[in-house]
Amino acid sequence: MSSVSPDKRRKMESALSQLKKFTVVVADTGDFNAIDEYKPQDATTNPSLILAAAKMPEYQNLLDQAIKYGIANGGTEEEQVANTMDKLFVSFGLEILKKVPGRVSTEVDARLSFDKDAMVTRALKLISLYEEAGIKKERVLIKLSSTWEGIQAGKELEEKHGVHCNMTLLFSFAQAVACAEAKVTLISPFVGRILDWHKENSDRKSFEPHEDPGVLSVTKIFNYYKKFGYSTVVMGASFRNTGEVKALAGCDLLTISPGLLAELSQDHSAITAINIGIYKTVHTHILRIFPLINHNRF
Repeated sequence: MSSVSPDKRRKMESALSQLKKFTVVVADTGDFNAIDEYKPQDATTNPSLILAAAKMPEYQNLLDQAIKYGIANGGTEEEQVANTMDKLFVSFGLEILKKVPGRVSTEVDARLSFDKDAMVTRALKLISLYEEAGIKKERVLIKLSSTWEGIQAGKELEEKHGVHCNMTLLFSFAQAVACAEAKVTLISPFVGRILDWHKENSDRKSFEPHEDPGVLSVTKIFNYYKKFGYSTVVMGASFRNTGEVKALAGCDLLTISPGLLAELSQDHSAITAINIGIYKTVHTHILRIFPLINHNRF
């Protein structure tokens, strides 16, 4: 790239535009302005992202409405807080769905991660709030922790209720296989947190993208899924830098923070999908008809 003139470089496509040709880009944020700017297909949220967004003055009305809802539904103080949070998460989700053509991920309270029945109940409540607002469940992914109980909750929600699930807090190949066997819709393996662990627990403090432990983990999971024809798709998450994102170009989906989306939009280096494995020839077709497609293992 050093031989390319600045003028020519500016005319080249951004890394973000190139990435969108290989991968469904998902915004990892609750900030509507960021979604407007980067135009992702889907959006994911979590409690920390919603908290950050709820502190912004422009979203105060959503917080006020959620508090009124929680109080109006009565119950103990704990129940009122739970109702308030569910309403707030769904309220942000509804606004996000006005801005993305695809889906929004809404998370079940992580404190329920070892209680299957409680997770199922809470998930169905979130879905009912969306449906009351006129949003069909097909546009919502329920985020569940990838504990054993969470995976079984996802299996029940998918099989019995037709609710699509996004399995989060996923750090290992074993978790990924269990999720695929449960036939959940999507997993979100954490790239950056795997890197964090290796930096904390080894002598190495830096890794090139192609040898990043998180990148290698997601690549292994992705290629395993495609080799054996699982219907579950992979959405890389929790990125620490754009090198990790670019190294996973070609993965089914990538959920990316606004900060890294901004960097990618200013980056004009070339991106290819060669590092993800041999199964990307069917990627575009699969994602265009997902989630209706139903693969058979081979």
